[in-house]
Amino acid sequence: MQAPTSSVVDWPGSLWAEARVAEAIHPPLNGDHRADVTVIGAGFTGLRTAIELAEAGTSVVVLDAGDVGWGASGRNGGQVNPMLPFNSPKQLRELVGPVYFERLTAASLSSADDLFAFIARHGIACQARQRGWLRVLHSPAARRKAEADLSEWNEHGAGMSLIDGEDVTRLSGTRAYSSGVVAPRGGAVHPLMLAQGMATVARNLGVMIHGSSRADRLERKDGNWQVSTGAGRVSSDWVVVATNGYTDDLVGGLRRSIIPINPIQIATEPLPEKIISEILPEGHTISDSRRVIMYARREPDDRIVYGGLGKLDRNGVQSGFDWLQRDAVRVFPQLAGVSWSHRWGGQIALTEDHLPHLHEPRTGLLAGLGYNGRGVAMTNVMGKIMAQRVLGAAPDTLAFPMTKLRPFGLRALKQFGMGPAVGVMRALDWLETR
Repeated sequence: MQAPTSSVVDWPGSLWAEARVAEAIHPPLNGDHRADVTVIGAGFTGLRTAIELAEAGTSVVVLDAGDVGWGASGRNGGQVNPMLPFNSPKQLRELVGPVYFERLTAASLSSADDLFAFIARHGIACQARQRGWLRVLHSPAARRKAEADLSEWNEHGAGMSLIDGEDVTRLSGTRAYSSGVVAPRGGAVHPLMLAQGMATVARNLGVMIHGSSRADRLERKDGNWQVSTGAGRVSSDWVVVATNGYTDDLVGGLRRSIIPINPIQIATEPLPEKIISEILPEGHTISDSRRVIMYARREPDDRIVYGGLGKLDRNGVQSGFDWLQRDAVRVFPQLAGVSWSHRWGGQIALTEDHLPHLHEPRTGLLAGLGYNGRGVAMTNVMGKIMAQRVLGAAPDTLAFPMTKLRPFGLRALKQFGMGPAVGVMRALDWLETR
């Protein structure tokens, strides 16, 4: 994560930030240091990379402009969804070819199981629960597409099922949708607690983590990489860049390969049983198939967390919260009149082909980013893969293809038009749900 420029980290007013602990505050880098690998970004991707490397006996320094979980890893919806977004099986095969189709499909469909096993293995306390993910379908066309895709995903072991009518209402607590897909391997975590727990695992393995340490300069000298911050420098054989939606110009061309978008969330106060009893009663997470999606979860203390896509103006002010609150009541009329105690947002990375991107632009320099809204599970897959590459795996053996850095087509125009486009997409979604 690259964003803050001062030594004071301004944390968002999120529900998750209330779980911050003193141990999660890491000192800035000072002086000159040497490590086998420097990781830039202390979110899920960077921490999982660091853990995998440290377990193999590699020395690692992690730098973050904010601190552990300051970026999207500590702000996201915490849904662990075991499937790549947007692309159908046919589209995915056309994009990457048959070999990487098989690898990416296997990696994504097993990503939730992998993460929950990792959490259990390391004893990370993050309110982890694997009770399934319900993706509700907003229109007949969305149902037809889901039905067509489902059979092929299931041929690869997805184990998903299509449900209708009262089964949707029973699992979700809403009558706003008449069909949906259940993915039993999905679930949820408290994202900031997970990031903090991963940092604890990393520190116990000898990883050095430094907050308030923005990487200002990256250069190759005498066969080593040197990463400089305002007050220190690390020399290493490898550098791994894991900054996702907060990517800047540290690595030439990397920022232009993505478009940052701005998910936002709201959370209720703890709700009485008479209000919450029918909402997600079996603990599923939920999202829908609209262009401007909603996603929601029920918390252990009987809050509802509800998210969607917001807007960010040139002054960094987020908007869309009022629309989100109205949409929450549309989906769950039980929430009419409740008190919403928190609102927050962050940045994630959208790629042009809607796939995670793995790059090695120069010898010893790796970058992994672009999870397109499925980052909780796929960041951990990416971290494992980048560690495998550092430890000697050939690029053509990895689960993700190693791709060249390419600019997002018409990036400036699309980024400028993102705000108006959200309004248009909401209108189209409304027409389809009438």
